[in-house]
Amino acid sequence: MTLWIAVAATAVGCYAVKLAGLLVPAGVLEKPLVKRLAALVPVALLAALTAQQTFADGRLPVLDARAAGLAAAALALLLRAPFLIVVAAAVAVTAAVRAVTG
Repeated sequence: MTLWIAVAATAVGCYAVKLAGLLVPAGVLEKPLVKRLAALVPVALLAALTAQQTFADGRLPVLDARAAGLAAAALALLLRAPFLIVVAAAVAVTAAVRAVTG
């Protein structure tokens, strides 16, 4: 039963956050600082999620094939490769490191 309470509380919380966003006056959203922060938050969240998925395994930090794939993707980005090449390089390097390390 506590699982359903948690699900309901999460649903109510998500709805409250969405409602709070809709209730913000338009004048606040037009301020330069708010616009700048709104543009930077998705980048920061994506970087944090990438780091967490790459260097964490449960509770402990790890350095494995995922880090090599991320490094390959970063190198491809520095070389200004197209997005599909960046993804392909990350996949290929990750698969190669996993195949070599077992």
